[in-house]
Amino acid sequence: MDLCHHVDGLTMVRGTRKAIRFGLHIVTWNVGTARPPDDVTTLLQLESQTRETDMYIIGLQEVNSKVLSFLVDMVFNDPWTVFFTNFLAPLGYVRVSSIRMQGLLLLVYVKHLHLPYVRDLRTSYTRTGMYGYWGNKGGVAARLSVYGHLLCFLNCHLPAHLNNSGQRITSFQRILAVLQFTSEKAPAVLDHDLLFWFGDLNFRIADHGLRFVRESIVRNRFHLLWDKDQLNKAKTMEPVLSGFLEGQLRFKPTYKFNLDSIDYDTSEKKRKPAWTDRILWRISEHSQGGGSESQGSNPKKPLTVNLNIYDSQMEYGVSDHKPVLGTFSLELEKRFLEPLVELQPEGEWMPGNDGIISYCTTHDYPGSTWDWIGLYKVGFRSDRDYVTYVWVKDDELTVHEDVYQVYLNGEDVPESGGDFFLCYYSSNMEGIVGVSRSFQVPPHTAGTGV
Repeated sequence: MDLCHHVDGLTMVRGTRKAIRFGLHIVTWNVGTARPPDDVTTLLQLESQTRETDMYIIGLQEVNSKVLSFLVDMVFNDPWTVFFTNFLAPLGYVRVSSIRMQGLLLLVYVKHLHLPYVRDLRTSYTRTGMYGYWGNKGGVAARLSVYGHLLCFLNCHLPAHLNNSGQRITSFQRILAVLQFTSEKAPAVLDHDLLFWFGDLNFRIADHGLRFVRESIVRNRFHLLWDKDQLNKAKTMEPVLSGFLEGQLRFKPTYKFNLDSIDYDTSEKKRKPAWTDRILWRISEHSQGGGSESQGSNPKKPLTVNLNIYDSQMEYGVSDHKPVLGTFSLELEKRFLEPLVELQPEGEWMPGNDGIISYCTTHDYPGSTWDWIGLYKVGFRSDRDYVTYVWVKDDELTVHEDVYQVYLNGEDVPESGGDFFLCYYSSNMEGIVGVSRSFQVPPHTAGTGV
């Protein structure tokens, strides 16, 4: 048995080069309390075959937070979480993190093959509305380690209106100062190797009048507006924004639109168009990275960031904001090459027959009597979306050196059959630390005796 040296389709082969490319797809969207649209294929670029996406990060603002809706969402997943999960799970993406604060929602999905290399998950939030007592404005964040690099995703909704640029900076300063993770490793937002900051940041286009702004947009002369964009200006003046990078604003301002339309606001208020919805990033000095649309990768650096696409999606009209997406290629130096736990099914699994599971762990794995192995259908949604599970330490047998076996009761093997994974859940690490190859269970057939 060579379990701890090779598991088909999962274990990184020892001796392979240590740099990998990891694709991120970030979406920010103020959904204006609307329900999800019929389709987000274009927004998630699900039909594009040009780049592999390893992780999706969805940041929403103004999710319906009326009292009744919010209470229902606390018991059941909110409609937007269900909606995005239904799109991504069949493609092999698993929801590993989610956090909501009133109308702010942040979702993180990872391709299942990376689950053993995603660790140290934490979430947190900070309110800034009503002097910090109300969560209509503020920030929600998720952090996680990917192949040993700490990434943080911060979704913000900052104060509105043209004259509140200074208040937006102050609110962001408060979020950076107050938002903390319950972890000795990188407890503050700026402690991470890589920080992505996005959301409805609400910065406006100052000085220029409505007619000039709209005329510049119609003629695609966005460069005439860049120097009056409040965020672009603040990045050169405010220390708190030092080090944050952003792609060129080559898309139309994303606010404010008539609903179900590509026409800017025609109401009595006639809000001036603005790039309120943005995606920025900041890489720590010790990671020696950078990032721009023209920067090439440098495999000698432990972490580099390259922006591939920065664009809005005009076809979505459920809100008065248009969603913005950013796709990135990270080049990571793998700081560990193998999962903490390797596991695999033994023999052919049949409904009614006990299933045998073999597994082994690394010597530094912090095991627990509360660890368990779950049986998951291909296309599972989260670590709780198992068909059945078995406690690892119950009836465990040592079969060869550090290789162990446990048995899954045959009555728990689904009679309908299908394609499955085995996943090892670590109680101490609060996540999946090992994933088997996929395998097939044939359906139960009447009269076969099984």
